[in-house]
Amino acid sequence: MKISEPLSLEAATWLPEERERVSDLLAAGRLTEAETEQLGLTEVPVSDIPGPQLAVRAAERVLAATRFDPARIGLVAHAWLYHQGHDFWSPPHYVADRLGAHDALPIGVRQMSNGGVAALGVAVDRLLADPTVEAALVTTGDRFVPPGFNRWRADYGAVYGDAGTAALLRRHDPDGQEPEGQAAERSGPTLLLRSLTFATAAEYEAMYRGRDPFTEVPLQAGIPVDVRRPKKAYLEEHGGMGPFLKSAAEAVRSTLLQSLAESGVEPGDPRIRCVALPRLGEHVLSITHALLDEILGVEILQLREGSGHLGAGDLLANLAHISASHGLAPGEFAVVIGGGGGFTWSCAVVEAA
Repeated sequence: MKISEPLSLEAATWLPEERERVSDLLAAGRLTEAETEQLGLTEVPVSDIPGPQLAVRAAERVLAATRFDPARIGLVAHAWLYHQGHDFWSPPHYVADRLGAHDALPIGVRQMSNGGVAALGVAVDRLLADPTVEAALVTTGDRFVPPGFNRWRADYGAVYGDAGTAALLRRHDPDGQEPEGQAAERSGPTLLLRSLTFATAAEYEAMYRGRDPFTEVPLQAGIPVDVRRPKKAYLEEHGGMGPFLKSAAEAVRSTLLQSLAESGVEPGDPRIRCVALPRLGEHVLSITHALLDEILGVEILQLREGSGHLGAGDLLANLAHISASHGLAPGEFAVVIGGGGGFTWSCAVVEAA
């Protein structure tokens, strides 16, 4: 989507302190040597509180850094991948209430691992369509715990970490004055969201369904969740990964080029500093490396070490990392790639204000 007016974005991640470590699981016989060689990380964060509370903590971090009054937020878009702690309930209303965003419209967004990006898209649409909405808050929160989920063995190419992420999106006033002391509290520059694009190949929804029949209640197909079973069945039926990998490469290319064009930036522009990828295993992302080297030729950030795959929150977490740790100078750009089962791929281009 072409963003017709500058939107400022402040993002934060909240990671629990507790970790599960590959070395401990290997010693306990919960992982094999062969499995550990494919993981590409040494530990992931593990939470003792549910996903919506993780989202609230990340959002509190953003609101504290910006000193923004939550009563002025017009939209709360919350995304998640896995169980939120109750079976028949609205997590986004919980997030809004706990933050004091009582005048905001709470919306839940589900798009598998791309959910946080889809929620960001909802926020952009609302801000651009309704001038009375001053700010929108996007959150994600996921916790992947037994008995329903084995974070280490549920899926191919992903180890799932627990975390909350959040982003506050506002219209940017380049001549506006920040509240006193605000700039000193920030860990990095404000980011301007210049473009956000999506590409979908809905025929791949069957990859997460396989041969499994529709069930009547959650987890009726088995405990813990087994993502590998339907994927294996799908690939057996469709002759392997070839068509999907081709579709994925085409989607990454198209969203990337569209995002750059909508941002007014050429692929070889020296102001593009880095590109960040979803927090997945190397063999899942390998198809994108040659493509990104060809188009951008910049540093590729793979940030899964210490976090793993954060459910719906990878892209927001990557934006928070870029702002806090990557030293973008004003006028420099970063690209963030996203994606999720279904399948939908996404790309965001941000500029340091």
